[in-house]
Amino acid sequence: MTRKRERLPTSATPDLDRWFAAQGRTPFPFQRTAWAAYADGASGLIHAPTGTGKTLAALLGPMQEALHEAMEEARENPPSKTVSPVHGSAESEPPRLLWLTPLRALARDTVGAISAAAAALNLPWSVELRTGDVSSSVKARQRKRLPTVLVTTPESLCLLLSHADTAARFASLRAVVVDEWHELLGSKRGVQVELGLARLRHLAAGLRTWGLSATIGNLEQALAVLVPGGGRLIAAGTTKKITVSVALPPPERVLPLAGHLGLAQLPQVLTAVDGARTTLLFTNMRSQAEMWFSAIHGARPDWPMALHHGALERALRDAAEDGARTGTLKLVVCTSSLDLGVDFAPVDLVIQIGSPKGIARLAQRAGRSGHQPNGVARLVGVPTHALELLEFVAARRALAAGRIEARTPLRAPLDVLTQHVVTLALGGGFVADELLAEVRSTFAYRDLTEQEWCWCLDFVVSGGPTLTRYPRFQRVQVVDGRHVVTVPEIARLHRLAIGTIVSDQAVSVRLVRGGNLGTVEESFITRLLPQQVFRFAGRALELVRFHDGVAEVRVSKRPANSTPQWMGGTYPLSSFLADEVLALFGELHAGREPDPDLRAIAAMVRAQRERSHLPRPGVLLAERITLGGRSTGDGGHLLCLYPFAGRLAHEGLGALLSWRLTRYQPLSVSVMVNDYGLTLAAPTPLLLDASALRALLSPTGLVDDLLASMNAGELARRRFREVARIAGLLIPDLPGKGRGARQVQASANLFFDVFRAHDPGHLLLAQAEREVLERELEVTRLRTALERLDGWTIDLVDSPRLTPLSFPLWTEFIQSQFSSEPWDARVRRMQAEVLA
Repeated sequence: MTRKRERLPTSATPDLDRWFAAQGRTPFPFQRTAWAAYADGASGLIHAPTGTGKTLAALLGPMQEALHEAMEEARENPPSKTVSPVHGSAESEPPRLLWLTPLRALARDTVGAISAAAAALNLPWSVELRTGDVSSSVKARQRKRLPTVLVTTPESLCLLLSHADTAARFASLRAVVVDEWHELLGSKRGVQVELGLARLRHLAAGLRTWGLSATIGNLEQALAVLVPGGGRLIAAGTTKKITVSVALPPPERVLPLAGHLGLAQLPQVLTAVDGARTTLLFTNMRSQAEMWFSAIHGARPDWPMALHHGALERALRDAAEDGARTGTLKLVVCTSSLDLGVDFAPVDLVIQIGSPKGIARLAQRAGRSGHQPNGVARLVGVPTHALELLEFVAARRALAAGRIEARTPLRAPLDVLTQHVVTLALGGGFVADELLAEVRSTFAYRDLTEQEWCWCLDFVVSGGPTLTRYPRFQRVQVVDGRHVVTVPEIARLHRLAIGTIVSDQAVSVRLVRGGNLGTVEESFITRLLPQQVFRFAGRALELVRFHDGVAEVRVSKRPANSTPQWMGGTYPLSSFLADEVLALFGELHAGREPDPDLRAIAAMVRAQRERSHLPRPGVLLAERITLGGRSTGDGGHLLCLYPFAGRLAHEGLGALLSWRLTRYQPLSVSVMVNDYGLTLAAPTPLLLDASALRALLSPTGLVDDLLASMNAGELARRRFREVARIAGLLIPDLPGKGRGARQVQASANLFFDVFRAHDPGHLLLAQAEREVLERELEVTRLRTALERLDGWTIDLVDSPRLTPLSFPLWTEFIQSQFSSEPWDARVRRMQAEVLA
């Protein structure tokens, strides 16, 4: 059925204009453009700086449509009495708007903003949240009747699509808004959204899709992925002013070269926070957030402050968000859990501990301050070591020039597709040819082959050739030409496993006398003994017992000696930012001063000049360094290269070079990498000149040599665990019956071995191998780097001592060595020698 849509006159906005006027504001031109485009029935992408009104640009189009329809209805059928809108009541309208958001914190904030707008415009809309934090009773009520506006996550949308009444529930849907689209683009969650949108377009005729984005370099491609049929790109035409300053140590102190978390900068951080009303302090890792919270709380216990990251219990996160929103908190220490779109008007300062590793991430986090139209975003960067100062300065320059990283869309991940196929088989079933056309309407699967599609269907229907004898893997049946799920247990297990976020086994942390604090990963908690004290949720906690997936703890007055580590806590340096840092080095090499803040690392720059050279564009710096055992405690010979290609690409390059080098010269080689370069360490001299090194760096035969150079099978095995989990091969944890991480790993390994032995052409194996190359070794970025280096000059320098650039690589090396001297003491001693 095609719903008739009447074009709304752009002048029909008196309610919107009055509402803006009541707040002392007028709509921005881009907002009016977005409302008119929505009224025309268009879909598109709204690109505007943080805090300039993207939410209202997407929201008020549907609201204006509802107001217009209400006026038409009143004109045709005058009401006998006035009905006041009651939000959430049975009188509210059926589902009209679905709002997808990547973060729970953002979802909660969005519900408040939409509710306030609906109330101000006298719209009888119910606005509700549906995420993993929502109670089962609310979800049960939503199963019976969806609200007018549902704010949810990609995973919760897929759960809704898995029910047989999906078609009827979404038939009245008018629009979908995908918030912070750039955060989803280029990930499996983004592909999950693409598939979900294709299904909703099939169910709701004339559905309009709008995305919101603030920081992304490939806008046209982002639009094409979101709206494959073509849409409108609406840009604000303005930029938000962002000021980025850098916290520097006093002149008598120098930034370390490596090996620190930045806590030496605590006095500068305290001064910055003291001068602001409310501050968000970002770290890149949850464990670092825990440490910084503890340090600041210890220094200023009088400050009202809170900790926020994704592993904390919802009540703790909600309290932190409410405190930032109302301005009752002086400081919130957080991670990426508060990266996106959350409107904390009192926040007037953002502090970033350590390099953000990307220009877009710096802009995103800076935008959490000054979060109002015409507001100024202020960010203070806190480098934890000298090279991070270069990254902050480079990011600031790139941001001022408008250079932002692109997000590369994924191509046809079959694990996500097989999960989606089972979801739709649950959600009323499908006809294979019709669903293939729907799937191919997405950007990710536009080139899906007939062979790949038939393989997916066979995989979910029979389990494929190796699992055909096991009923559990025959998840989908064909009944009267439709693919459906008929076994209740399969339906239950599939709904528990929906999603693409894969992490280590989660363990609940619960006070012996009190409530839940959140979750840590099983791999951490199982290393602790009872009575050991660790840092979590901003407190020192003593482990009482660990049983049935629950770690019972009590608050301790003893100091904590460990902090949980979570998977996925580090970011590689983006290629954009790496190039900007290399450009800075080039200016320093030329004798220019690109930024006054770089005077703080003058000693490092001077020492690098004296012992070697500075890297620069067009030249690959290569250092051959001989370490004397007497001075360092570590004899050996190092070859250090600085391609500035990022940690992941350097890991692949290190494996490639060591393999090629051992064919060139018999020897044992160790590899260490960081974002700037890599070093090959050997017990005997590396007999290489510039021409031999160039041959080792040849891009010819890259993939074959890379796969031969490392235990590619083991890397693929590790990656296969994620693929198998998403594709539904691994049985999900049942509530109260969590399996250990080792058991999950063993199950994945068994499937991997069976497929390798009996079905080597299994497409999930091929996907795991492809993801190892693209995501773990960044082979595309590595190939680009090698092709670029092929045209560069090689600057081969011999040095009898460590250089400032090689020093961070050396610290990575000695972490794996046994020594009676503490690691940090060795680092301090060697740093003094390097800078002497």
